[in-house]
Amino acid sequence: MNSILAARGSRGLSFASGTQTTAEPRDDSSHCRVMGFSRDGTFFAWCNGESVLIYDVKSGKSLHKFPKPKAVGLVFSPMSTCLCIWSPYSVGVSGTTGACNLCIYKTESGELASEYIHKKFDAWSPQWSVDEAICANNVSNEIRFYSEIGGSMTHRLRIENVASFSLSPGASPCKVAAYVPGAKAAPSFVRIYQFPNFGSPASALANKSFFKADRVEIKWNQNASGVLVLTSTEVDKTGGSYYGEQGLHYIGANGESSMVPLAKKGPIYSAEWNPDSKDFCVVYGYMPAKATLYNVKCEPIFDFGTGPRNAVHINPHGNILCLAGFGNLRGNLEFWSRKDHKLINKTQASDSTFFQWCPDGEHFVTATTAPRLREGNGYKIWHYLGQQLHSFSAAPKEELWEVSWRPGEFPEKEIRYPTAAELKQKEAAKPAVYRPPNARGKPRTFLSKEDESPAKDAEKQLSKAAAKNKKKREAKTRAREREAEEKKAAEAEKPAEGSPTEAVAPEEVDKKIRNLKKN
Repeated sequence: MNSILAARGSRGLSFASGTQTTAEPRDDSSHCRVMGFSRDGTFFAWCNGESVLIYDVKSGKSLHKFPKPKAVGLVFSPMSTCLCIWSPYSVGVSGTTGACNLCIYKTESGELASEYIHKKFDAWSPQWSVDEAICANNVSNEIRFYSEIGGSMTHRLRIENVASFSLSPGASPCKVAAYVPGAKAAPSFVRIYQFPNFGSPASALANKSFFKADRVEIKWNQNASGVLVLTSTEVDKTGGSYYGEQGLHYIGANGESSMVPLAKKGPIYSAEWNPDSKDFCVVYGYMPAKATLYNVKCEPIFDFGTGPRNAVHINPHGNILCLAGFGNLRGNLEFWSRKDHKLINKTQASDSTFFQWCPDGEHFVTATTAPRLREGNGYKIWHYLGQQLHSFSAAPKEELWEVSWRPGEFPEKEIRYPTAAELKQKEAAKPAVYRPPNARGKPRTFLSKEDESPAKDAEKQLSKAAAKNKKKREAKTRAREREAEEKKAAEAEKPAEGSPTEAVAPEEVDKKIRNLKKN
């Protein structure tokens, strides 16, 4: 494994190659606010609280330093020609207009290409097409398009109250998905346009409207044939969830659209496209959550069942799918073959808050980071078969804030399944049952769950309602048995058929007895 992992925390910033920490680049500043790689992994940038620095990973040289001590946003353009830096906006002296807080620099020369004011951090970065032929940003009811940074505007897409947009990945022609939130009784909608056909709403390639959408997340597939739109509201009016209500919609560039059918009620935790754009996976429903694989027609392909998971991660090659349960879950990880739909391996990364596949598609990193968790910070590097290859633990009272793999391209390798020896070793590595110190080395004097009878186990597994119904059924059975016994006894006391039923006087009886005695 030759991939590079960058980490920043209260000790500063460092690189690790495989399982070894490298000497460069390294920054011991405890104020590393943000870091990021370029899309091809050539450049790396970070802010150390004094300035923003650009580092050439291939040559190992520092390129430029920009005086931006308060930078909290760094983004490279797709072809690494520009670096965008965003700092919090501040008003000038006596309430005058402040300085430009969004600056775009040329990566090679370090020249300032453009700068302007963008007050909000939400959707602060301009967007490019993959070939950087188009650059776009959102400015008050319209999306503006430029042929180059710092150049004049070439096209505009005017949509009243447009809140956000997303440019498609992949080759030209570029497509634009624009979101407009609903107002009063009008629904929210997402429209897809093809650049530069922005004549009227009728020129849109596709349009999908929906209610219950205070905000949306737009996810393009790699070949730009469709998008997934994850809608959410601030409040769930049904009272089913504290975190609002979610919905998932598919919109195709050919005009087709559909709501993704979910087989279980509850929140939508995660949705991710496969890199080949042929299908996508959704994790949804109240715990234990359900995971389902869908095709582009929103038809279920495979059901992964239910379990403690709230995220799906597909490796860069698209051949292995990971279902993970982080946050308030125990950190269970399930690895599935996407082609055969077979379970490869299960493992656990307790207390993890972060997961990311390595570009080689075989390894991954899990991390415990602040501020989500401030104790036990660190990261671990794993193989999908469950082997832990490397771990780093932050010292007490130190924090880890972020880790990230350097992007790169690696050949796809055939999926391996655990051998019998590996499975046996995994079973042997399981921790033994805890016993108190004073009971160790002595025979057991207590019963474990395995020692309990199946009947008791079955009784314990019954819910309160099921146990109550069981008692009622048993009582009815006993009552029927009593009735049957009483009826049988009553029938036994009845005289036999043909026997006299008329009453005989006592005098007649005495007379007959005397006659018998004489004889």
